[in-house]
Order: sequence, then structure tokens, then C-alpha cells
Amino acid sequence: MKHTLVVINPNRMKPIVSPVALDYLFDTLKESDWQPYLLDLALVDNWQEHVNACADALRPDAVCVTVRNLDDCFLASRDFCMSAVREIIQYVRKKTCAPIVVGGSGFSIAPERTLGYLGADFGIAGDGESALPELLTRIPESSRPKGVPGLLWREKENVRRLGSALATSRSLRPSPRAFVDNRRHFEQGGQVGIETKRGCPLDCVYCADPLSKGKRTRLKQPEHVADEFEALLGQGITHFHLCDSEFNLPEEHALAICAELVGRGLNTNINWYTYASPIPFSRELASMMKESGCAGVDFGVDSADPAVLRNLGRRFGPEDIERTARTCHQAGLIFMYDLLVGGPGETRESVKHTIAFMDRVAPSRVGLSCGVRVYPGTHLAAHVVSMDPAERTICLQGKVGDNEDFFEPVFYVSPELGENVISFAASLVEGNRRFFLPVGTEPQTGYNYNDNRLLVDAIQKGYRGAYWDILRRLQDGE
Repeated sequence: MKHTLVVINPNRMKPIVSPVALDYLFDTLKESDWQPYLLDLALVDNWQEHVNACADALRPDAVCVTVRNLDDCFLASRDFCMSAVREIIQYVRKKTCAPIVVGGSGFSIAPERTLGYLGADFGIAGDGESALPELLTRIPESSRPKGVPGLLWREKENVRRLGSALATSRSLRPSPRAFVDNRRHFEQGGQVGIETKRGCPLDCVYCADPLSKGKRTRLKQPEHVADEFEALLGQGITHFHLCDSEFNLPEEHALAICAELVGRGLNTNINWYTYASPIPFSRELASMMKESGCAGVDFGVDSADPAVLRNLGRRFGPEDIERTARTCHQAGLIFMYDLLVGGPGETRESVKHTIAFMDRVAPSRVGLSCGVRVYPGTHLAAHVVSMDPAERTICLQGKVGDNEDFFEPVFYVSPELGENVISFAASLVEGNRRFFLPVGTEPQTGYNYNDNRLLVDAIQKGYRGAYWDILRRLQDGE
């Protein structure tokens, strides 16, 4: 007889985001002694009502909750997502005495702190495909299962941890994508995610991806990636977002995926978007991406100032950014450059230089984010801790007090930019439709996807694709 597992997606941001990891988890859970059922709170209005019905009907032996984001990573809003997740977990506690397990990419950024804050019983830091079934197997035997990679558990007031669970390339198998209602996520969210690899080998000082996904890159076989495209296409989904940190690292793997999509003839029926690094980005890759159905690329370039780029741990320079722009123009690729204003060493002159540079190389759009989120465990966090307390007070904005571990949203802003960094950045690009502003004075220019009513309405009317590209098309009347 199988045990009953209720898997909860608590992410209620709008537009909704497809919980890709849950499809991948299901593929290993279905082979275990546990029967998983999905409670997707992104798709319901009254979530309490659905929790009640689920608890009464299924009487679960365990509950698993996925955490995608700690916060929305935006200085203007500083939406701390964990408070809503904690409310859901506390409500679930009232309905069942089953142990609660937490995991996910957001959880894995600060697993000890998150487990304690949420009040869950267990956690899995890192990849859950192997670790979660192993943990669930041991739960009926003991209230304190040991020996599971990435396991976190509570002992009185303390949280204990056994490293991180990292899947190997061989264990990243193709998924039929059959657990999540991907069709509804497509209809309400405009796109569905696909993963081609895990891990990020880069050393950007602020980025939490290496913490949550590991620094070692584990590649999926191109044919397995194409299998997922086919499975989702069979569900009526035509627009996709690749969930990789950087699609083109390594470039040969990206080329192989594009070739597989073209070879199967999938490229004529799909539109896909991705994140990518400006290096390496060859003409061959740009051409293959365009041919294989790529509808848009988002390059996180951060700045066009050489000193700021070095301070952020970036491995490229302004000449690489300009070369990538030229390559995209030649290939006919729609592309966006994302800027991160306010990092160490940023000045008003460096921001003005970057804005002028962007206007000159002419990406399809430029996104402006102000302030650099200080995530625990990053190089930036270590730098902030090492600062003199008085200097630290000047540099930090957001939840500064009673937040020494940076768990709640706090942002580094170069002291040379002053407190009104958002107003300053907005003043440089006001009226220039190439730029998405930190806070929009017009609806189409507001660059925050968290509870973005304009995007929700556009998707309801039939718009599909990456959110930045939907905003672009709304601006251009496409």
C-alpha cells in the first residue's frame, strides 16, 4: 500500500509561473512507495478552501512544499515571499499532523534560516529528485531520519544539515511533464519552463544561483530536452522559457540543443526564450538559436562600465556586450540587456555612461533594476559584513535592522548614488521607450513581474512569451 504525499506549490504571484521542478520530482516519486498529489495554489482563488478539501479527502502521510523565491528581488517593492509561505504552512499544520518537508531553489539559498522561519519539519537543500524519495522512505521509520544528502531537520531550537543534494548529468532524465497542469499554467502564465542544465560556474558577486543550484554544471542530453519540448507541445503549449542560469554555457551544448530541435522539425511550432551570457556568443550560435525557434534572449550584462563589471565579478567587458548586440542584430534576434544599477563602485557618471552605451548598441529593450539584493552566502554579503558599521548603514537599503543574515530583502546601493537611486535612474531614461524603468510612470514601463496587472490582462487576451517581450510588444502595438 502506497503512502500519500501532498505536494504544494504556494507561489501565488501573478502572472503565475509554472513549477517546473515539481514535474521533475514526480518522475522519481512515482517509482517510490509514495503516491504524490499536487495542490497547486497558483491556480486557485480561495487557497484555504482547497487545503481543507485536500486534507479531508487525502489524509496525507507527508506534505511537501516548494519554495521558488525568498523575495521578488526588487528594491521598490521588497516583497518578502516567505511570509505568505509561512502562513500557508501554519494553516496546513492545523489540518494535518503529517510531517512537512520544504525544498526548492529559493529554499536552497538559505536553507537553515528558511526551515526555521517556516517551521517545517524537514528540508532538502539542492536537487530533490533522489533525496526526497529517500527521505520519505525513512520518515515512517523515524522522526529523525539521517544519511540523506541535503537533509535538514530540527532539533529543539536548532536546525541541522547534511550538505547539499546535487544530481548528476546522468540522473537528469527526460520528463513526460505529466504532474503539473502545464496547459493551465500556459493559459494563465503565458509560457512554460524547460531546463537544459543545472548549476552555474560563474563568480558574480551577488548571484545566489551557485548557492541553490551548485557551481558544477550538469548537462541534460539534447535529445532529452527535445523530448520535453515534444511532450509539452503535445499538451498545446507553444511558448517556452529555458530555466538555465545561462543557456550558452557551454556553447557547444547550446548548439547541440538547437540542432536537435531543428532536426526533429520542432522549430516550426515553438517559440522559446532564454537567459544567456554575452560571452561566448558566436554568430553560429545566434543563427542556430534563431533557426531553432528562439524568440528572444535576455542578457544579464549589469553595466557597461569596465570597473563596475570587474567589481561585480563579471568576466566580460563593454566590447563583448557591443559585439553580442551586433551579432544579435545580424541574426535578427530580439534581445534584451538587463542592467543592475548601484553595485560597488557605481557612480552617477558610470550610470550615465551605461545608459548612453545601451542607446548606442540598440538592444530591443533594456531593463533597469536599482540596488543589488544582498543574498546570504554570496561574495557581496561577505563584503558587506567586512565593512565598517557606519559605512554599511550608508550602503544598505531595505530591511536593514534585525536582519544581520540578509534573509529578508536588503539591497546594496553605492553611496555615490544617494538614497534616491530609482528616481535618478528614471530621470536618465524617462521618455525613452527602449528602457523599462525601475518604477513605471506609464503601465507598460513598469519592470516588475510580481503582481503585474498589465501582464495578467495581456496574457488573458492571448499574449504569450517572456514577460519582457510581452511588454515590448504592448509598447510597439504588435
